[in-house]
Amino acid sequence: MVIVFAVLALAVLVTANWYLWRRLFRDTTSGPGRGRRAGVVVVAGGWLLAIGALVGERTGAPFWLQQTLAWPGFLWLALSIYLLLGVVAGEVVRPLLRRCLERRDRRNAPVAAVAVPRPEPVPAGPAPEEPAEPASPRLLAAPSRRLFVSRVVGGAAAAAAVGTVGYGTYGVLRGPRVKRVTVPLAKLPRAAHGFRIAVVSDIHLGPVLGRGFAQKVVDTINSTQPDLVAVVGDLVDGSVKDLGPAAAPLSQLRAPAYFVTGNHEYFSGAEQWVEEVRRLGLLPLENARTELRHFDLAGVNDIAGESEGQGPDFGKALGDRDTTRACVLLAHQPVQIHDAVEHGVDLQLSGHTHGGQLWPGNLIAEAANPTVAGLERYGDTQLYVSRGAGAWGPPTRVGAPSDITVIELASRQA
Repeated sequence: MVIVFAVLALAVLVTANWYLWRRLFRDTTSGPGRGRRAGVVVVAGGWLLAIGALVGERTGAPFWLQQTLAWPGFLWLALSIYLLLGVVAGEVVRPLLRRCLERRDRRNAPVAAVAVPRPEPVPAGPAPEEPAEPASPRLLAAPSRRLFVSRVVGGAAAAAAVGTVGYGTYGVLRGPRVKRVTVPLAKLPRAAHGFRIAVVSDIHLGPVLGRGFAQKVVDTINSTQPDLVAVVGDLVDGSVKDLGPAAAPLSQLRAPAYFVTGNHEYFSGAEQWVEEVRRLGLLPLENARTELRHFDLAGVNDIAGESEGQGPDFGKALGDRDTTRACVLLAHQPVQIHDAVEHGVDLQLSGHTHGGQLWPGNLIAEAANPTVAGLERYGDTQLYVSRGAGAWGPPTRVGAPSDITVIELASRQA
């Protein structure tokens, strides 16, 4: 079954890229030549870089090689998505543009006048020689209407894709924006009214987003002056050896900070990262709970830890607590909400989805997660999902801006 899926996926990928090459390079050139060969190099080379970047990250290739491949490879992934969407949208525009050009040409076509020739007298003697016509300059053949339309549509698709990816990349690199959400909790005492939790997820430090980005995230969190910081997984994409210096700014967090693992920690050496964040001053909640002054704060491991015998254990984290106290749970994936409901959690804080990251990826995220972004209620439990501070793969977001959310708890007794 896996082989069949892989073959189908490869067939779809090859077909999509052949179609992309055809519309952007073959149809916009008058014949075989450098343009078409350059198109093959761009499309095939882009995918080789992208696959190399993905494989290098997963296999722990030398970090300098990961950094070399990551920028061009991951950006090509994003660009190819929007190039493909652009040329597909162009299929609607193409016949309309061709029809407009045909109508314009018909309106501008000259009307030939019909004249009745008059006979002229022929003089006697030999006929005079007609003067030779001057040689007309050689005219350059204008591109056909079909070629013109292909160039206009292809150029527009390329410009739109580059602009979209460029702006989406700028949005990630400038750092996440702050969102503020008020969440009322029935069991929260009046003394905790206004308690602020800065929720940050999916920072994804790696070969693209490094120490400078981590510093922006920390500075943004500190500027909100929270009472508590919740780092809800997918902090890194790489080993402590490669990314330890990039994560160092986390030690500058001014408020008490707590951490739970995400699925990417288990691709990067989860045990080593748990120890590293502890060294940086964060408190990991590995299927554990801490009783704060006014409510319980619990955390569970990510589902990906099950393959290493370190999966989530809700019974261990929540089984023996005082249910009259409000409980806030840190859990990386929104799908863990169903266990949270069963254990009487009041509020679950999650990430993982990136809000879809690259539109229309939100449609896929919606199919795989109960909530993609924002606050929703499941029975007596509320779930808040952050879009995340960073990005995985392409350092680009379209339709899903990055955020750090300040959750302000509200007591109904206030």
